[in-house]
Amino acid sequence: MMIYELRTYTLKSGAVPGYEKVFGERLQYREKYSKMAGFWHTEVGPLNQVLHLWPYDDLKHRTDVRSAGAQETQWPPPSGGNLVNMESEILIPTPFMRPLEPANHGGLYELRMYTYQPGSLPEVLNRFGESVEAREKISPLVGVWTTEIGPLNRLYHLWAYKDGNDRDEKRAASRQLPNWPPDTGEFLMNMENKFLIPAPFSPLR
Repeated sequence: MMIYELRTYTLKSGAVPGYEKVFGERLQYREKYSKMAGFWHTEVGPLNQVLHLWPYDDLKHRTDVRSAGAQETQWPPPSGGNLVNMESEILIPTPFMRPLEPANHGGLYELRMYTYQPGSLPEVLNRFGESVEAREKISPLVGVWTTEIGPLNRLYHLWAYKDGNDRDEKRAASRQLPNWPPDTGEFLMNMENKFLIPAPFSPLR
């Protein structure tokens, strides 16, 4: 079963453009071992963050790739002392997630992070799976995962839009659907989101 690692780095104010640039310049050295799925910086939500998403066959594959990449003299990219915090989460694709392929979806991505009561995710996934097909006719669901390592009992879903106006229009249209959002309120404990701007070198743009 494929896994995904979502790495979230918080940088000092004003440091994101420089770090994103050097990351893109050095990425070729890391991608000799495995390909990156996407790279973004935050526009709304916690600011001064970059997020990069990496697929692996399994945890052993991740360990092997990261060990090999650590031997590269050009990797990881230098941060100039601007890294404030680094987080890593291991995500599991849901049964209804489509294969994640490079694509140009639009200029704005929204990552929505829902935390549910312990033990409720199987039923939550059932309800999402029954409703998501109709919602995807309005705008693409790029990826949807549950957390395996990191904050637990979470469902992450990543949506793509052309821009903020497109998001507002698509979300207004989705609220006219009879089964969207899925009725999971009885299990829901917290909701967060981030607006993300893809980097020019991101496979998902």
